[in-house]
Amino acid sequence: MTTANNVPVSEVLRNKSQFEEDEPKKKSREDWRKAKELEEARKAGTAPAAVDEEGKDINPHIPQYISSAPWYFGAKGPTLKHQRPQPEKEKTFSKLDEWYKRGVDTTSVAVKYRKGSCENCGAMTHKKKDCMERPRKVGAKYTGAKIAADEFIQPELAMDYDGKRDRWSGYDPSQHKAIIEEYQKIEEAKRQLRADKLNSTVDGDVESEDVDKEDEDKYVDEVDMPGTKVDSKQRITVRNLRIREDTAKYLRNLDPNSAYYDPKTRSMRDDPHASASLVEQDVDYAGENFVRFSGDTQKHSVAQVFAWEAYEKGVDVHLLAEPTKLEMLQKEYDKKKDQFKSQVQESILQRYGGEEHLQAPPKPLLLAQTEEYVEYSRYGKVIKGQEKQIIRSKYEEDVFPNNHASVWGSYWHNGRWGFKCCHSFVKNSYCVGEAGKAASSNTSGPLAGTSSESSHNHEKEESSSSVESSDSSSDSDSECEKRKAFAAENSKKEKRKRRKEKKRKQKERKKIKAKEESEEDKLKAALAQEELNHKEAVRILAMDERKRPYNSMTEIKKPTDEEMEAYYMKKRRDEDPMAQFIG
Repeated sequence: MTTANNVPVSEVLRNKSQFEEDEPKKKSREDWRKAKELEEARKAGTAPAAVDEEGKDINPHIPQYISSAPWYFGAKGPTLKHQRPQPEKEKTFSKLDEWYKRGVDTTSVAVKYRKGSCENCGAMTHKKKDCMERPRKVGAKYTGAKIAADEFIQPELAMDYDGKRDRWSGYDPSQHKAIIEEYQKIEEAKRQLRADKLNSTVDGDVESEDVDKEDEDKYVDEVDMPGTKVDSKQRITVRNLRIREDTAKYLRNLDPNSAYYDPKTRSMRDDPHASASLVEQDVDYAGENFVRFSGDTQKHSVAQVFAWEAYEKGVDVHLLAEPTKLEMLQKEYDKKKDQFKSQVQESILQRYGGEEHLQAPPKPLLLAQTEEYVEYSRYGKVIKGQEKQIIRSKYEEDVFPNNHASVWGSYWHNGRWGFKCCHSFVKNSYCVGEAGKAASSNTSGPLAGTSSESSHNHEKEESSSSVESSDSSSDSDSECEKRKAFAAENSKKEKRKRRKEKKRKQKERKKIKAKEESEEDKLKAALAQEELNHKEAVRILAMDERKRPYNSMTEIKKPTDEEMEAYYMKKRRDEDPMAQFIG
């Protein structure tokens, strides 16, 4: 597959005679034809494939630009080695068992001070300014005693992509031995306690069975419960996420010998304050196991125990397979249990009496106080508490100003609101009672046909003169004449106003008509001009290009609205099926 072209130039020059003997300078046409036939036969599978230096077959369908090695690679035959990772360019990374050493090297401790070491403690791996020991009164440089051990010289670890993200890197499996030893000690203590109880009992057989039932952990993870077919050893752990506002778990107790905190899973299983007294104990956090006994987990555990007990009694029911059936059975069981308790209570009361003491009112009613907390807003609205909220209006209610017997808005007439007690339409007026009603009824008739403005003025005069009419009835005739004159004057004003409005509308109609006529004239002129432009364009396009004037069809001006309308009206639409019949 590769020829002498893949050999370096220096080697070609050095062994010039050899290359001249091995290969001719130019391949003949016959050689090229044979090489082509061999390549086709290899692709067809009739000829064996080419073999590299390791004895592996080379796929004949690999393109030549991939299979041919560059000249500087120095290949002397067909090969694909240049496509694989080169060993001299591969990086070497640290292995799994390599990690930073911890602590100090206590295998070899110096006896006397060494030159260049720390003047304070005598360690060789740091200087005095970096020493973490307590400053001595007389340093190890002068005393030569109590030379501290040297720290480990940490290796330079080269981590690959997976090594940087390994969560167990640097983990010592021997740390888990402490947990195993602790559980072994607990099991041994339980076994010893059980043996002591067995020895102290009188009836050994009966008592031993009771002790085994009480002490045996019914809910251990290694035992399959009745009705369960799942291996409880295979469990899925979920990472414990906390709210950001809460106190971090590792800040609950900074003692490293307390409940073990795992920073990788951010979980603290046991109570960090188990060793403290009940007074000092922080009751708001009791470890991760505390979650198993809070919320709906208690209901779930009660349902699970009920399912196990029902299964032992012969009822085939399962919490996960038949939750509805289990809930119905549990409700029926609780109902019958309550009925049995009530029957027992009634039988006791019938025999011994004392039922009147159970019918006493509750303590809050006896003490005339309650501990229910109710919080109100500044408008009397209930914010917190159990008190029933009363819907109130934001407007004032049951307010009777100026001696009125009804509220404002209780009377309505001719589109106006007023007081029902005196039929007054002025909000801040003083109530005159029945006299105001009589005055308003007398003045409402003759002025019914006037306009809204005149009726409004008339009602104002009526409300202002209602008090006077109750005092002096002798001036009623003159007052009626004045009102008639006022009504006649208002009717004349209305007629003049209507005449002016009619003239104004006539002028507007004339203006609109003249504008429409002018627009029609402009549109006709634009249509005529558009026809001329079309004819001119046809004439120019029919001319010879060499005789056509320069920029003959361009105009630099903004078209008017009439010209745009004419263009759209005269525009030829090719998609119209009747376009070819239009002249």
